[in-house]
Amino acid sequence: MSQQKIKTINELKDISEKLRNQNKKVITTNGVFDILHIGHIRYLKEAKKLGDVLIVGINSDFSVKNIKEPQRPLNNQDDRAEAIASLEVVNFVVIFNEPNPIYLLGVIKPSIHVKGGDYNLSEIVEKDTVESNNGKVVLIPEVKGYSTTNFIKKILDIYKNQ
Repeated sequence: MSQQKIKTINELKDISEKLRNQNKKVITTNGVFDILHIGHIRYLKEAKKLGDVLIVGINSDFSVKNIKEPQRPLNNQDDRAEAIASLEVVNFVVIFNEPNPIYLLGVIKPSIHVKGGDYNLSEIVEKDTVESNNGKVVLIPEVKGYSTTNFIKKILDIYKNQ
């Protein structure tokens, strides 16, 4: 079931166009989602409340290595996509190779693109692309205390002296 939710950008171009023609509100968000945690899940649940269909863009392994440290991701792109696709609130998942989702959002043309509240609207590079296609960017409050980077640091701290 979850594998059927994983689509290519071209497949999502057609799907999102059909959804818009049905007056469905398409919501997008994106991220690495390297180690899935409750912060991610709560964030995605809030994003889904904003519309009818939630599409999650996952940074490819190549993309992650360029925007994070070279040792990342810990989980490969196919595993990360399948994990996100297995969540009930997620309708579709797509893997993108670029460092940001600008191209993807230009193809999908979401009604709303969601980012975490740890961003300021002025920092969101994809804002112009979303707005040029009559969409808007919405910030969802950050789920405090949950960060993949902090989880990795905690694991390293626990096991470094063993």
